[in-house]
Amino acid sequence: MNKFKTKNVMSVLPKTPTGIQGLDELTEGGLPKGRPTLICGGPGCGKTLMSLEFLVRGATEFDEPGVFMAFEETPEELSQNVKSLGFDLDELVKQKKLYLTHVKVERAEIEETGEYDLEGLFIRLGHAIDSIGAKRVVLDTVEALFAGLDNTAVLRAELRRLFHWLKEKGVTAIITGERGEGQLTRQGLEEYVSDCVILLDHRVIDQITTRRLRVVKYRGSTHGTNEYPYLIDRDGISVLPITSLKLDHDVSSERISSGIDRLDAMLGGKGYYKGSTVLASGTAGTGKTSIASHFANATCGRGERALYFAFEESPKQIIRNMKSIDVNLEQWEKKGLLQFHAARPTLQGLEMHLVQMHKAVNEFKPDVVIIDPITNLIATGTTMDVKAMLLRMIDFLKMKQITALFTALMHGNSADESTNEAISSLVDTWLLVRDIEFNGERNRAIHILKSRGMAHSNQVREFLVTTEGVNLIDVYTGTEGMLTGSARIAQELKNKNLAFEKQQQFAIKKRELERKRRAVEIKIDTLQAEIENEEQEMIYAMAQEKTAGENSTYDKKLMAMGRKADVSMDDVMQGENSEKRKSNKK
Repeated sequence: MNKFKTKNVMSVLPKTPTGIQGLDELTEGGLPKGRPTLICGGPGCGKTLMSLEFLVRGATEFDEPGVFMAFEETPEELSQNVKSLGFDLDELVKQKKLYLTHVKVERAEIEETGEYDLEGLFIRLGHAIDSIGAKRVVLDTVEALFAGLDNTAVLRAELRRLFHWLKEKGVTAIITGERGEGQLTRQGLEEYVSDCVILLDHRVIDQITTRRLRVVKYRGSTHGTNEYPYLIDRDGISVLPITSLKLDHDVSSERISSGIDRLDAMLGGKGYYKGSTVLASGTAGTGKTSIASHFANATCGRGERALYFAFEESPKQIIRNMKSIDVNLEQWEKKGLLQFHAARPTLQGLEMHLVQMHKAVNEFKPDVVIIDPITNLIATGTTMDVKAMLLRMIDFLKMKQITALFTALMHGNSADESTNEAISSLVDTWLLVRDIEFNGERNRAIHILKSRGMAHSNQVREFLVTTEGVNLIDVYTGTEGMLTGSARIAQELKNKNLAFEKQQQFAIKKRELERKRRAVEIKIDTLQAEIENEEQEMIYAMAQEKTAGENSTYDKKLMAMGRKADVSMDDVMQGENSEKRKSNKK
């Protein structure tokens, strides 16, 4: 059913793209093809410029020649006025892609004749259209055309004739009109006979100008109905047609470094999610810009692009200051990987800042965007206005998978840990840097309030800004609370001395134990030797006793042998002595 409706609308109401950034998205394809569109607004809102850009874009991008019929400015004046925007009307005229003509309407001439019709205009305009085969036509402005006509009935009839004639010619036409009192145009009729009406508004609020665009009506087509900011700069007109994007953007599981090793460790060891939004908030002087600069430095170090919007310091000042902490941003700016956009927030309204940011992102195509700080935007609008503007920016960056880091100033160590811009609920990772005053010193501490989708540390780290960059170290937590700075150093020294004393005591006890061990071993050796001596004595005694026993048995055996031979012992002894004497004589 939806497909049928889409095809039906496209077949019934074809559209002509304007080529103006954002306007085609807002009107869902462009202006109604072959029908008149009214662009109305007060002086200085850009009616003529938008009409001319419609013709120039058509001639250069869509090969559709156009006719511009002016009733106030000459072709020479128009050509000179738009050269600053890069539009070369004279060249397009030479190529017969553009036809400029000026029609001078005098009120006195109309009053003298007493009659008024547009036949002469139709002939002149028809010739211009046919001479270059124009597909687009602009009439600027309709008030000048009907300035001398007071009869409302005739005016309405002639307007209808003009619009009907343009439709018959099959051209997509723009008619510009000046804003009336209590109505869109001075006559109050043009908006009723036009198929599409676009209202341009140039307003001043608190001495800050803002340009807004609204599509009042668009017959036969859906369109954006809110007010949208638009910017006029050197590239023409840019419209920001997005009030709030749908929450259907893609997400990435890729992680990128914050540029601070210990902070990455607190974020699960991997850093931020790519395409996420990070908020670093804290009181003045806590190092928020240092965090942002480390992130930009790490991004460019990977060969990626970083876009830095500064609202407090100039780029040269930021580069100089960051050199003191060993962060060289100048090298990346020279290589084209880092681009600064610095301006005071009061230079223009919030919506204009937003449009310029969108434009800068689309042109530079960064991987990381830094806004430092968002707090200064409060000077150009209310808290709700700033939140709405930042919400659009966050959605826009998420849609493009660009990682964003915002810094925000907090006034005092707020107990509720909220920011003045009330965007803490919109960000994915929130870093809070605090001042800690203790023992006559002012030190910094950082902790992660939240980081969606990842495990992160709940510990507080002391935040040191040194000549070698930002460093995070563990704070000391004891009976006296959390200690930082010199108090932490003194406590660490005290702990070191206590540890050394314990180590010495341990060494003394170890030596005493070793001495006792050696004494016991010596005593054991002595006892062992005594036991061995006693064992040897016992063995010796047993051996002697055995020997004595054996000798006694031998004697007994000899005596028994003597009795058996019936020989006395004296005989035996005499026989032995006789034998000895014989041997000696020999």
